Amino acid sequence: MSTVSYKDAGVDIDAGNQFVENIKPIVKSTFDRNVIGGIGSFAGAYELPSGYRQPVILGATDGVGTKLKLAIDSGIYDTVGIDLVAMCANDLICNFGTPLFFLDYYAMSKLEIDASVSIVKGIAEGCLQAECSLIGGETAEMPGMYHGKDFDLAGFAVGIAEKDEMNRLPHVKAGDILIALPSSGVHSNGFSLVRKLFFDKLGYTFETEFNGQALIETLLTPTRLYVKLFKALKSHINALAHITGGGIVENLPRVLPEGLQAHVYMSKIKTLPIFDFMSRYVDESEMHRTFNMGVGMILVVSPENVDTVLNNSDGYVIGELKTGTRCALMLP
Repeated sequence: MSTVSYKDAGVDIDAGNQFVENIKPIVKSTFDRNVIGGIGSFAGAYELPSGYRQPVILGATDGVGTKLKLAIDSGIYDTVGIDLVAMCANDLICNFGTPLFFLDYYAMSKLEIDASVSIVKGIAEGCLQAECSLIGGETAEMPGMYHGKDFDLAGFAVGIAEKDEMNRLPHVKAGDILIALPSSGVHSNGFSLVRKLFFDKLGYTFETEFNGQALIETLLTPTRLYVKLFKALKSHINALAHITGGGIVENLPRVLPEGLQAHVYMSKIKTLPIFDFMSRYVDESEMHRTFNMGVGMILVVSPENVDTVLNNSDGYVIGELKTGTRCALMLP
């Protein structure tokens, strides 16, 4: 009986080593002065920044969901890494955490070096936009678990916050104004419904023109990162809500104390063309509990700070807080 190698089983160690060499300069481009050591150790190391009175470490993890299926089928790999970072980093800032570093987990059936490097470039770009360092990751060839070109991505972001700044509920009061920060598109939620509608029900292709470009370009537009804007406006914000799966109706109440409700005026929301189109085929309530509808982040702001926030962002007012049962009311 002839011998069997790991490569015969579907795992190419040499390709893995080459991949690591190819991504070293990409990963290193995200390093800041707090990164200790280089690439290739058993764990990444990051020195805590000074200047915090009561520092608390925060962690967030997420994936990209079935948006990955569009990347796989289209062969466009350079944007989903940005989505991965954004879904984690945007959560951190909602607890007033500043992202410090990021790690990824990337699993596939067979390592294809060019596609994998493109994915890591996207992750690095996301880290640069989030002003955090990519200090480690895991790449796993798993034949039998994944098939063909299928792969999955997960991400882990670590941030730092002052202990007395994390709980935003005491800062949120009746009369506060709700300011929407626009999303860049569908972001990374609801893609099972997106795929069902466009490709199964309507029979569209990736090349179908939508709003002046190929549909796939619209759908793979990466999730917007709000970290830099948060840092610039932090002292003028009472709370932030990242609008992800569940939409405004499920995510905004997470930043409200008992006895307060959000009045969101749908007529004020600047919906994007992709959502206007889908609304022809999907019930309004389903749209609002699945998608961000063009609002990627909602800021809760005291009335005296509204002008400052509006003048230093692309935000706009969509509602206010009033006394009542804790919830988000979607009003005309």
